Amino acid sequence: MVKSTDKVCPKCGMKFKQNGMEAPQRSFTNGQKAMLTNSGFAIGAAARAARLNAKYSEGEIIEPRTYNVILTAVVLWGLLVNVLLCAFVGDVSSIISPVAFIIIYFVSSIAGIIIAGKSKKPLISFLGYNMIVIPMGLLISTLVAEYLDGDPSIVTNTFLYTMIIGAVMTGAAISFPKFFAKLGRVLLLSLGASLILGVVLMLTGWDTIIYDIVVAGIFSLYIGYDIYRSQQFEKTVDNAVDCAVDIYLDLANLFIRLLMILAKSKRDD
Repeated sequence: MVKSTDKVCPKCGMKFKQNGMEAPQRSFTNGQKAMLTNSGFAIGAAARAARLNAKYSEGEIIEPRTYNVILTAVVLWGLLVNVLLCAFVGDVSSIISPVAFIIIYFVSSIAGIIIAGKSKKPLISFLGYNMIVIPMGLLISTLVAEYLDGDPSIVTNTFLYTMIIGAVMTGAAISFPKFFAKLGRVLLLSLGASLILGVVLMLTGWDTIIYDIVVAGIFSLYIGYDIYRSQQFEKTVDNAVDCAVDIYLDLANLFIRLLMILAKSKRDD
């Protein structure tokens, strides 16, 4: 029988909410977090390659400055949606089970990647983009809610470090395009290896900060690479939206990894 003084469920071991309610608070395991992140790139690889070879009419081509403004605006839209989800939704794992969320996450994200990658219509691609942004934002809001209860400075510092790394990698991509042009295959192989390792961590229950540091490094380089690559496509509105998908995923995954690194570092102090 559950007592009012119990802090955990005697049957499943889940923590109760701190407001006295008897409903257990569910959270994602570290293995589930690893499984939910680092994904989405290989699925859209073929579509990105096709965009490089696609032919466009003169009416579809826009000015480079307009192209980059649209790309930046779409990325910022995704980040704004994530901020709003963090502010108004919080811990989604208290509403839906982690397993159900994982299923919804992958179905929506994969569908969004396919829609954005295959469509040549900006509005359809933007719809696909939001199908990626919303589940990723719900994952981030859950993680942020978890760490806000412990040490709010972790979230603040993570956001700051993500923006700094993003700015540095943007400048590096502009200054050293030849370097980033050579990183495509290396980064793809590294990401694939990290996905496999993430599955191993999920199955074994290992929790190591080294993994998060390596993955954070991969996504930091991916920011520069995807910014470089965004300038190689024909300057169309649809390509701006499609490239924003890649850059948004880089930033979101980097934020998650930095959040875990700072939280684990704080825990080990």
